[in-house]
Amino acid sequence: MYINGKWVESKNGKIFASYNPANGERIALFPDAGREDAHGAIEAASEAFPAWAATTAYVRSEFLYKCYHAFMERKEDLARIMTEEQGKPLRAALGEVQYAADFLIWYAEEVKRLYGRTIPAPRQDQRFFLLHQPLGVVAAITPWNYPISMITRKVAPAIAAGCTVVVKPAEQTPNCARSVFNIFHEASIPPGVVNLITASTPKEIGEEFVTNPKVKKITFTGSTEVGKILYSRAAAHLKRVSLELGGHAPFIVFPDANPVYAAKGLSLLKFLNSGQACISPNRIYVHESILEPFLEELVKRVLKLKTGNGMEEGVTVGPLMTREALEKVDAQVKDAQKKGARVLVGGERLTEGELERGYFYAPTVLAGVTSRMHIYKEETFGPVAPVISFKDKDDILALANDTGYGLAAYVYTESLSRAVKMAEGLQFGIIGINDINPTAVAVPFAGIKDSGIGIEGAVEGLEEYLYKKSAGISL
Repeated sequence: MYINGKWVESKNGKIFASYNPANGERIALFPDAGREDAHGAIEAASEAFPAWAATTAYVRSEFLYKCYHAFMERKEDLARIMTEEQGKPLRAALGEVQYAADFLIWYAEEVKRLYGRTIPAPRQDQRFFLLHQPLGVVAAITPWNYPISMITRKVAPAIAAGCTVVVKPAEQTPNCARSVFNIFHEASIPPGVVNLITASTPKEIGEEFVTNPKVKKITFTGSTEVGKILYSRAAAHLKRVSLELGGHAPFIVFPDANPVYAAKGLSLLKFLNSGQACISPNRIYVHESILEPFLEELVKRVLKLKTGNGMEEGVTVGPLMTREALEKVDAQVKDAQKKGARVLVGGERLTEGELERGYFYAPTVLAGVTSRMHIYKEETFGPVAPVISFKDKDDILALANDTGYGLAAYVYTESLSRAVKMAEGLQFGIIGINDINPTAVAVPFAGIKDSGIGIEGAVEGLEEYLYKKSAGISL
């Protein structure tokens, strides 16, 4: 682990391993931290905070620039570490490393534009001004599906703002986290400013995060179930909380859309990261008038996908992360089949040859999906595209909004009027109109309802780590 500028073992002496989901091979051993380790990391961050908060924005910016350049120099090495431990194809891993680096350079630049303001006073002899100040120690819990970029998306704005950080990465991807902290260390970020604790089970660490009074903010990306637990526990101590949680994204194709173009977009988005993304489309609504050409093009494109070890040339779909994830996907598909859905392609675990050793599920297209099926109501987090035919264009907004989640939604239409109405009417934080990638570092990333609270990315993501202080001066 990385605590107070040094690489250390856990105080209890325990270790755990990470494994390659493509073949089950052990990658490395890591310290299995307990609550005492989490407490020590928080102490280190707390002690480092006053000096770090006192540095100028330009000093903090320079450290982020150093990290950015190191990311770019080691882009391929970082991607290979990710592919080995998380499973996504190497090309996709390279894209994630670039995305991770983008957060570093964005906040290196944006922190220098964090302006205060003056406020007109009601009295002639009075002046008001407003300034921003860092919250303090931040506890960050990051997921396995984007194991490098989710670290920089939290750490970059936090340290840019003047906070110090303790990161607990997902237990499935500690090697990815360690590779990022190697860069932080070599950039000579002062001891205690960034800290890393690894653990096989998160409960003890989370308990310390939510109860330790020196932690002023918790930022978490993961399941809605765990997010709600953290939120409720943190509320008792009035901690700031940011949560980026689950999704159940609708993908709506209206009759005026080009079905081939829409199917192409869906095939690129749905099977990215084997469907293991919170913004992945889960309910694909296609108007009945263009259903057949849409399905024909989608099946044609899915048949061209190559599933396998992400290190192999030409592989476009990697393994699922765990056996439990594989079993969940298979159960949803079988339930849908039992209730009348048709499997147009895929629909089974892949076990031929080397695939037997990993958690591979065939890219799948289901037609005839209805609201009676589990896959209609539950987040899948796997490479399955459930297609639902619809007839009434006026009812589709209500159908799309009929979920507790509210992260991302996608619409394909050639009508400007309909595009605007859907963007305004969909109860989701991120809307893609004829666009499968409606996100960027400079754009706020935020869900509503059960998909989270708070914002990541953009200038708003920096403000999440600051509080506003006002001063009134009598002249």
